Amino acid sequence: MPAPALTVSVEGKSRERSTAAVNLDAKEAVDIAQGLDENVFLFVPNLIGYTRIILAAVALKYMPSSPWYCTLLYGVSCLLDAVDGHAARLLNQTSRFGAVLDMITDRCTTSGLLCYLASAYPSYALVFQALIALDFSSHYVHMYSTLLTGSKSHKTIESDVSRILNFYYNNPKTLFLFCAGNELCFFALYLMKWDTAPLGLSIPPPLGFIASKVAPGLAQWVAGLTFAQILVMVTFPICFGKNVINIVQGWKASKILVGVDLAERMEMMKRKQEEKR
Repeated sequence: MPAPALTVSVEGKSRERSTAAVNLDAKEAVDIAQGLDENVFLFVPNLIGYTRIILAAVALKYMPSSPWYCTLLYGVSCLLDAVDGHAARLLNQTSRFGAVLDMITDRCTTSGLLCYLASAYPSYALVFQALIALDFSSHYVHMYSTLLTGSKSHKTIESDVSRILNFYYNNPKTLFLFCAGNELCFFALYLMKWDTAPLGLSIPPPLGFIASKVAPGLAQWVAGLTFAQILVMVTFPICFGKNVINIVQGWKASKILVGVDLAERMEMMKRKQEEKR
């Protein structure tokens, strides 16, 4: 039996997406998962995902006391995020479970770091809590909307749905830049609690003379900057952009869900009218 399809027409445009690759209920899916020789849980990309979880968990354990161990473990966990996708495509081991595992690992890892930052910078705790809520909610509603409309991946976004999300998800370099920059900014904030050694930077002579006249304290401020503070300033614009994308993602996904709701209500009203005839 073919999978049911959802057809929605808006402003003369018609789209039809299969709601599932195969038509299974939950019990049938569980039986298949238990009965087949091929074990998706042991796919190489998923083993990498489990490794990322373990490394991130140990990194969070060392976060309050050992910044060097934490940095090493957290960094390796994040770098492996760029490896599992390549392994999946290379070994032909892409899976829906792997995609969800990857997203959950990303969300939980970042949330763990943000929880620490909320305690390290209590004056900004509400900001970090809001970032956690935005991250989880936007990705959840996005994942739900893509599954509901039959997309094989949450990264499959057409440009006429959202040019921003299309550029973000379909350009690997852009995706890596925003994800890495976002994570680096948060981690640099963590390092600021430990890195207190000024780099002693100086403003180049031509600019330094102008700065001394316009802003007398600027040279001293630049000289007092630490590596972590500079890293925060460099990556903050990327982090800000990433969270704007999260807002766009949540808004677009919400509009998709509302569109599906309205389409189903229209179909239900149409059937009721046909029954009355």
